[in-house]
Amino acid sequence: MQFDQAVRGRPADAALAVVVGALVTTAAVFEDGTTVLDYLLIALGSLTLAAYRGAPRVVLAITTAATTAYVVHAHPGTLSALPVLGAVHTAARAGHRGVAALASAVFLAGFMTTGPGAGEVVERTLLLAGWFLCALVTGLADRNWQAYLRQTEQRALEAERTREEVALRRAGEERLRIARELHDSLTHSISIVKLQAGVAVHLARKRGEEVPPALLAIQQAGGEAMRELRSTLEVLRTDEPTGTPALLVERARAAGLAVDLRVTGEERPLAATVDRAAYRIVQEALTNAARHAGPAKVTVELGYRPDELTIEVHDDGVARRSGPPVPGIGLTGMRERVTALGGTLSAAPRAEGGFSVRAELPLDAPEEAR
Repeated sequence: MQFDQAVRGRPADAALAVVVGALVTTAAVFEDGTTVLDYLLIALGSLTLAAYRGAPRVVLAITTAATTAYVVHAHPGTLSALPVLGAVHTAARAGHRGVAALASAVFLAGFMTTGPGAGEVVERTLLLAGWFLCALVTGLADRNWQAYLRQTEQRALEAERTREEVALRRAGEERLRIARELHDSLTHSISIVKLQAGVAVHLARKRGEEVPPALLAIQQAGGEAMRELRSTLEVLRTDEPTGTPALLVERARAAGLAVDLRVTGEERPLAATVDRAAYRIVQEALTNAARHAGPAKVTVELGYRPDELTIEVHDDGVARRSGPPVPGIGLTGMRERVTALGGTLSAAPRAEGGFSVRAELPLDAPEEAR
């Protein structure tokens, strides 16, 4: 950042050096006895100021030496001190107070030899001494101000980082609270339902009676609900996927959903944020298909491209374009995840019937995206 500022400031530095040189040169034109050597010394002492950002001490030394030589040789007026004043200010601003004070003393000593009378030379020297003192003070004040601005910016960045950490910690605490509430309120009830159904099935078989299909369905649904609840609680506690899209497809098949998985491109490990989003998108799309598509066939396609991952979940269920669904929590959550990664999501009924979800996730998504 400092390098960029230095590059952007070079034209302004060069313009300032030219202006200073022009002012001193104009004053020298009206001085008697100014020679070519004097103009060369003026040019050297003034134009060197253009490089003060990169080497303030070197610029101070060259400017002081050249301008002092000009003053001793030509005996000009007080305006000749302008290049040294600028160099002293920039050196003090860079933190070189001692060197700047020494350069001021050297120039003032040389200037004292230029006056035609003792009283006049002392007055002019004292006037210049006040100017040099102002240059030193303003340079130091500017340095302190810049340091204050940097500290303020650093504190603002630290405060922003702290707010993000607090937000993440509170989100984690809220997930844990929800997990505890779900565990306390649902796990016990589902366990009792599953246990009672199991006891009823056992007694029916023990008596040699035919087990009602509804009772078997309750027992199976209770077991599946317990597995899903444990998986959900684990997600809430870790915020990490508990499997892969392939595992989700296998679970959906085991639950009776006709699902095919197709993978194109070179399958490879993904960034944690992309992997998590892909898992959630496939999970939500399969859940919606199981709930709303009816007896349909579902296709899950994962396309690995050099710069993005495409996820497509299609079904040939009962959805029609004439009655597009109202986006619920699931679709809204999918869209938020994809948007956070800089990707795109489309979810709508297909022209030939059924529903389609397509997500495109860039593979260079930031790790801090959620």
